[in-house]
Amino acid sequence: MYQQYQYSPQFPYSEQAAHQQYNQPMNTQLKNYTLQQVETFVQYGLKEAQATSYQHTLREVAAIAYLMGRGYDPQTAYKTVESWELNEYFYGR
Repeated sequence: MYQQYQYSPQFPYSEQAAHQQYNQPMNTQLKNYTLQQVETFVQYGLKEAQATSYQHTLREVAAIAYLMGRGYDPQTAYKTVESWELNEYFYGR
């Protein structure tokens, strides 16, 4: 059965400790790769927000990132999310 995550204020002990723990070479590569993969959609979101609401834009970019995390290639993720829109609104929501 699914068990809900419980927040533990003891971990990480401090922001500095967390930074040291997660700033190892492999994690630096992961950070760089991740930021590189989402940068196109960050820039897209910044531009899109000028034409729509921030709420809409954040939802759109988050949905694209989610689909990419589920294994969709960036172009397919983008086209899929765009197909859910009608006049810059996510219909059926």
